[in-house]
Amino acid sequence: MKILVVNDDGIYAEGIKHLVSWAKTKGEVCVFAPKVQQSGTSHSIEIHNSYEVKKVDDAFDGIEAYSVDSTPADCVRVAMLGMGKKFDLVLSGINKGFNLGADIHYSGTVGACFEASNCGAKSIALSSDYASFDNAVKNLDRIFAEIEKRKLLEYTNILNVNVPADGDEILITKVGGKVYSDTFDFLPNDMVMPRLISLYKGTRNLELDTDATFTGHITISPLRVDSTDYAAHEKLSKN
Repeated sequence: MKILVVNDDGIYAEGIKHLVSWAKTKGEVCVFAPKVQQSGTSHSIEIHNSYEVKKVDDAFDGIEAYSVDSTPADCVRVAMLGMGKKFDLVLSGINKGFNLGADIHYSGTVGACFEASNCGAKSIALSSDYASFDNAVKNLDRIFAEIEKRKLLEYTNILNVNVPADGDEILITKVGGKVYSDTFDFLPNDMVMPRLISLYKGTRNLELDTDATFTGHITISPLRVDSTDYAAHEKLSKN
């Protein structure tokens, strides 16, 4: 199996090192990852300016790897569209911090998977508790075995996985609501500083990725690129 590994925390981040080490046991790995931190860049791409794509030899032992001075989505695009590489699976992560609920729309980790789907590849986004990668690393084999056993990638092109600091029960979940919002500090010299605030209410609806992950469950949520509101379309098409 040919595997592309990407992330949004940068090519030298701890999480991607764990993911590459594990992915090597599953197939032939190639890495395209951002040169610098790209969290919150969602599915954005660069279409106006040139950017650096540089092969690096010091990031992963014996693994073909490229540093891309752009977004996670562009990492996928350069690999698959630019260099014409073919992959059976794209793995994005392991992200430091959850990507849950409606906030996945901001995620560069998940954005890379959306782009992988656009390029015709199956993909899995992996995120862990911000405090530690330990539980995520410990459960990678179990998560992958569950995906294979239930043939989850036959039903969708994208899976979004979140692993809490503790707990190993795996649940298939739906995407919940917003987990975070922002408050803004207005500073001198026309500057503004955003600050995250939590919206989580401590509920326990285990059908939702938000509640299930925050209560100690590993969650796997199927995603899709198609943004069509089918209920509205059905009504409007009959008018």
